[in-house]
Amino acid sequence: MSLKHECGLFGVLGSPDASGLAYLGLYSLQHRGQESSGIVTSDGECFHAHKALGLVNECFEDEILARLEGSLAIGHNRYSTTGSTRTSNIQPLVVDLKGKPLAIAHNGNLVNARELRVVMEKEGSIFQSTMDSEVFVHLMAKSKKDTVRAMIESAADGVRGAYCLLLMTVDSIIAVRDPNGFRPLCYGRKGDSIYFSSETCGLDVVDAKYEREIEPGEMVIARGGEIASERFAPPAKLSLCVFELIYFSRPDSLVFGVSVDEVRKAFGRRLAAEQPADADLVISVPDSSNAAALGYSMESGIPLEHGLIRNHYVGRTFIYPTRELRDHRVRIKYNPVRELLKDKRVVVVDDSIVRGTTSKKLMRMLRSAGVKEIHVRISSPPIRYPCFYGIDTPTRGELIAANCSIEEIRQYLEVDSLGYLSVEGLLESTGLPPDDFCVACFTGDYPVRFTSEPRKLALEQFDDWCV
Repeated sequence: MSLKHECGLFGVLGSPDASGLAYLGLYSLQHRGQESSGIVTSDGECFHAHKALGLVNECFEDEILARLEGSLAIGHNRYSTTGSTRTSNIQPLVVDLKGKPLAIAHNGNLVNARELRVVMEKEGSIFQSTMDSEVFVHLMAKSKKDTVRAMIESAADGVRGAYCLLLMTVDSIIAVRDPNGFRPLCYGRKGDSIYFSSETCGLDVVDAKYEREIEPGEMVIARGGEIASERFAPPAKLSLCVFELIYFSRPDSLVFGVSVDEVRKAFGRRLAAEQPADADLVISVPDSSNAAALGYSMESGIPLEHGLIRNHYVGRTFIYPTRELRDHRVRIKYNPVRELLKDKRVVVVDDSIVRGTTSKKLMRMLRSAGVKEIHVRISSPPIRYPCFYGIDTPTRGELIAANCSIEEIRQYLEVDSLGYLSVEGLLESTGLPPDDFCVACFTGDYPVRFTSEPRKLALEQFDDWCV
């Protein structure tokens, strides 16, 4: 089991083909959410929307995009962290705010959303979804201010946690990033058009020039081809999500101002220095570990080979009707190159281990392919704590590293050795100040506190884990 991505945001202002460009942007950000997709456009007077469960190419066809008229658009790919999988939770959320239409798309997680919602419902508020995004809208509606900009500031005063927002009125797009800067958000230009994207790969696909990141605690207002900026919150301690660089973001993106690909190679080089192995080959668990495996190979001098082939055509809705077939799901996604691996000592580089169940099946597959020795190397530290800032991690009782020692995990995986990258090595390899990152999933040091935990931190042991 891998960690689930958060969400992907994309916005277009000033293009007659705004819906088509939003579609392309969301397609590039598909890795950030595979549950649902939506686009809302504005023609200057009213909104046009289409939202559906599924992947981007499943949700939109040419005739649908043609109906989404207007020169402004915001789009959203979702994987739920707050709120269940149902159509009412598909974003962007469209509301009537004090007599005027507003659309909002959100990436992140508000750690006090549940508390706020309970209070609001007691006061008579009615919610149409279970998303924390709607809590933000209700806070805007409760504000005594009379401009959207001011209402956003009022709402931001009441929330805690991670949030990147794109809000759209009939003639403007407003981008907002929380004061800690957990999640990435940037903007770019092409001619008179302005684009917003969770990652720069979204800008690349529409041939827009990357301008810069939205700063933590900054609100950027795009209207009529012009950009205005203001701070809506005082500076806070930066808490950049380091898993954006480890796993979530596409390797061709710039995130937090650095190349994801280059940072992942640096992780692999540091991993080789910290956790060497005597082996014949280095292989990755494709695709998110490819760059780290390359870095490990470069530093260690051990040749890199494509020992595992990934099937990229496995649908998210693939059905396993029997237990016997469910046991084959790893083989559906990966297959070993037996002629290459037979009788070899192999370093297997992966970006993380969550529950460990998928990793165990993968290691057994390699053994069945004739691998002589398996040395697993992980380009991140052990994940011991859940994330509450926009990543759907299991409870603590489900995290293998929270319940087992590294040696116990090695025995569970049935491999010859197991080594993780240290927290210090990870942070030093980013090229950014180490204190700028959130590493709560490794250390339990949560930068934004909460009075009640957004999800239960279960502590029960799983008997089939620790040997």
